[in-house]
Amino acid sequence: MLETKLEMTDKIGYLLLKKGIIDTKILEQALQVKQNDRTKLKRNLAQILVQDFNFDHDIIFKEVAVLYAFKEINIKPEDFEEKRLEELKKLLDKQSDEVKQLLLDHRVIPYKYDERIRDKLILAAVDPTDRSLTKIAYALNAKKYELTYIKKKDYDKLIQILVPPENEFLQMVEESGELLDVETEDSNVSEEELDSEINKSALVNLVEAALVEGVRRGVSDIHIVPKSGNKTEIHFRQDGKLSLWYTQENTLPEAVMAVVKDRSRGMDRFERERAQDGFIQREIDKHIIRYRVSVLPMVGTELKNKFETIVIRILDDRNVIKDLSKLGLIGYAQDAFSKAISQPQGMIILTGPTGSGKSTTLVAALYQVIDPTKNVLTVEDPVEYVIEGARQLKIGHKMNFEQAIRSILRHDPDIVLVGEMRDKETAETAIKLANTGHLTFSTLHTNDAPSAVARLYKMGIEPFLIAYAINIIVAQRLIRKLCNNCKRKVTEFNEGEMKALGLDVEEWKNYEVYEAVGCDQCHQSGYKGRMAIHEALYFTKEIRQIIVRSGMDVDEEKVRIQAKKDGTHSLRDSGLEKVKLGLTSLTEVLSATTED
Repeated sequence: MLETKLEMTDKIGYLLLKKGIIDTKILEQALQVKQNDRTKLKRNLAQILVQDFNFDHDIIFKEVAVLYAFKEINIKPEDFEEKRLEELKKLLDKQSDEVKQLLLDHRVIPYKYDERIRDKLILAAVDPTDRSLTKIAYALNAKKYELTYIKKKDYDKLIQILVPPENEFLQMVEESGELLDVETEDSNVSEEELDSEINKSALVNLVEAALVEGVRRGVSDIHIVPKSGNKTEIHFRQDGKLSLWYTQENTLPEAVMAVVKDRSRGMDRFERERAQDGFIQREIDKHIIRYRVSVLPMVGTELKNKFETIVIRILDDRNVIKDLSKLGLIGYAQDAFSKAISQPQGMIILTGPTGSGKSTTLVAALYQVIDPTKNVLTVEDPVEYVIEGARQLKIGHKMNFEQAIRSILRHDPDIVLVGEMRDKETAETAIKLANTGHLTFSTLHTNDAPSAVARLYKMGIEPFLIAYAINIIVAQRLIRKLCNNCKRKVTEFNEGEMKALGLDVEEWKNYEVYEAVGCDQCHQSGYKGRMAIHEALYFTKEIRQIIVRSGMDVDEEKVRIQAKKDGTHSLRDSGLEKVKLGLTSLTEVLSATTED
């Protein structure tokens, strides 16, 4: 009865109910809201479900677009050519500020003029049912227009490129002529003097500007480095490389550091002689962003100043990967990893240097095995990302990492994530968990997968425990991706580079290989974004036997040879596979990997 009535009165509700996107209870509540809606422009059911019931915008409006026959514009903003972006920018820039604001408020883009009907403007709207779109078309002086649907996630990416949000803190820094200039001969700067100078200066805005700019640029770390001559440099690490973003001159470095400490929880501004860790939390562009702050004392050329260096790690939950297919695992590595994490027990170890994406891979793997029937516990110090469905233990001065590790066995876990095996005690506990019916995830700092076996052996772990507790060891590195806008096909190979990689030039002429060029989109670097390459050492029967038969030392070379027979690709081979796919360059693989 409800469905028949709906089909006649609310087509949107009928369609969404029929497709199982909403249930009867939600529908009745939404219809009640619609009936009582007192907003100026009467909202339809789709708008109410998104705005009041927090339904995913793209899921709801994709169905609405189909229902009302709105064409959908399928685009990947990151793959747009520079020329096409310029055309869109021109269309926007020729509008008045008032019209531009109207477009932003209603999330609509004057996409292009129809190729067949020259005076017909195609408008791409996140909500093509928005009643204000007629008024917007009139404001754009469009004699004829067509409404089309664009996914909200695509619109958000495109508008970030076309109309980058202004960094108000950076504007304030640029507009302010104030500079902190404290000259003193005393070896200890007066805290009162420092405090008053900080409060009246643009330093607070500078630090906030760096936090905002770092997030918007996709930066992984912000480095604040004191220099002699009352200078402080702020560097951004983007795509693995550090570059100078801003230099604050005529200002005591202590003042800049004091501002960062004041804005961080868990830090003492007056402490300048020991390491400190803290965190900052901000809402930026409607997303909660967390920052991990590390302060270390350092030696300076000016003895009167107590220099410190600060690194701020940006933790943006939007970067968490939940889909295993997006990790970049291919071929044998993908099959072996999927097989290892689907076992009911055993250990999965990720190895690689700091910043190689080990945590990202582990969290993605964890999301594949989390379900309500499992007790998932994590011991991390510090916790980087909140993992839905896991109980993440809180490490602090009352319960440290080692105490948490010892207590975890008594907490009835099914799956455990141990942030890092940093010593024999941690490694023994993790391996004990893997040997007693638990699926265990952890990380280790080694150069490749076979050397992780030797490292555990040298820690004092028994060979038979290593052999039978571990399912897989995966070594990982991050390499830069070529910029799609400017990458160029290689017509002539660099002989020195090919020789260093041990490659046959004639064979590689059969592949489509690209090199970096540089454009405005990639800040002239030739690269945009990063991806992972992997070396997967799956513990086959033969690998286990080699380890069990170890004498005084694990024979890494024997493990390496057997792994190759099993199908393992080295990190370099994995990188070269990405070159063949046109994703990265030979130069990047050569600089990021070593010989087998």
